[in-house]
Amino acid sequence: MKKNKIITTDDILLKLCQSISSVLSTATDSQINYSAMVQKINKTSLKPDIGCFVLFDGGFTGLVVSNFTQQAALEIYQAYMLKMGIPQEDLAIHHTSDEVADVLGELMNQTVGDFTSKIRRELQISITQNQPKMLALNKQIILSVDTNLDRPQARRVSFTTEKNNIFYLELAMDKTEFIQLEEFEQHQDIDPDVIIENEKKQKESNLTLVNQADEQDLLDELGI
Repeated sequence: MKKNKIITTDDILLKLCQSISSVLSTATDSQINYSAMVQKINKTSLKPDIGCFVLFDGGFTGLVVSNFTQQAALEIYQAYMLKMGIPQEDLAIHHTSDEVADVLGELMNQTVGDFTSKIRRELQISITQNQPKMLALNKQIILSVDTNLDRPQARRVSFTTEKNNIFYLELAMDKTEFIQLEEFEQHQDIDPDVIIENEKKQKESNLTLVNQADEQDLLDELGI
């Protein structure tokens, strides 16, 4: 008999870690790694110096919290802005700057978006997310999912930046299992940037062919 594949809460956490590492590494053009060891915790919380939380709902309900030290927050913010072509002298130097919170909020939005897309593609279930909320903090704030979870679970994973600064991911969700009964084909997500780039190349190619045809017509008219 065919053995059914089972996806657990920790498998879902791993997919989230992979999304965060991949998106932040690409955005900052640096290496963002996560620990192979996961910590079980009793509750999620926002901690100094910068905390961010995102709620998701749908196929399952959960809460994603990320806590950055000021060093990690500034490193990620500055690396991202430098990659975008912003001069070093124009960058914020304090983690409490609105610019830092805005950039980290946008990056977390991209990571959770990548995660929800991966869940939809690999598990064939749909989840939605709210807009990430990023806060500069000097005290710890306890957070919980505003819903009745039958068997709540919480996990913490540590991440390391290229300069060895630390930030943490916390995930709270109901203990769950997804059981694959039949084989199915995973459709790759379409990257809008790739579509735009391919369309641009196609137009340039067509324009080159048109110009070559016009030149040949002119040469034919001149008898050359």
